[in-house]
Amino acid sequence: MGENMELLLGLLGIGLVLGVYVAIVYNGLISKKNLADEAFSGMDVQLKRRSDLIPNLIETVKGYMTHERGTLEKVTEYRARAQSAQNPEDRFKAESALSGLIGNIMVVSENYPDLKASSNFDSLQSELASTEDQIQLARRYYNGAARDLNIAIEQFPSNIIAKQFNFALRPYFEIEDAKDRETPKVSFQ
Repeated sequence: MGENMELLLGLLGIGLVLGVYVAIVYNGLISKKNLADEAFSGMDVQLKRRSDLIPNLIETVKGYMTHERGTLEKVTEYRARAQSAQNPEDRFKAESALSGLIGNIMVVSENYPDLKASSNFDSLQSELASTEDQIQLARRYYNGAARDLNIAIEQFPSNIIAKQFNFALRPYFEIEDAKDRETPKVSFQ
C-alpha cells in the first residue's frame, strides 16, 4: 500500500504542477489579449475622431476643389467602408486608404490659395494632423500588443493552451499601399 500511495502522491504532484503551469500560461494569454483589446480600443477612438472630422473637411473643401470631386467622393466611400467593416482586416484596409486620400486632399489644397487662407480649413487641417499623429501612436501600440499576443499564441508550449482555449491571432494595422512606404522625393528647384 505504501508504494501505491507514493505513486498517487507523485501523480497528484505532477498534476498540480501541470495545472499551475496551465493556469499561469492561460492568465498570460488573457493579459496579452486584454492589452490587444485595449490597444485596439485606443486606436478606434482616434479613428472615430478622424472619421468625425471628415464631413467637416469635405464641406469646407467642396466649394474650392471643383476638379477634385472624385477624391472627395472616394473619401466619403472609404469612410463608410471603415465604419461598416465587419472585421479588423477590412477596417484596417479602409482606414489605410482613407489616410492616403486625406493626405491627397492636403497636398491638393496647396493649389487653392483661398482654401489655404480659410481659418476653418486651417483649423481642420491642424485637427487632422494632430489626429493622424495620435493614430500613428495608437497603431504602433496596437501592433506591439498584437505582436506579443501572436507570439504567445504561436510559441510552444503556450500554443497548445492557446489552441485549447480558442485564442486567435490578431491582424496588424499596416500600410496597404506600397507607394506610402516610399521615401518622398524632395526638390528645391
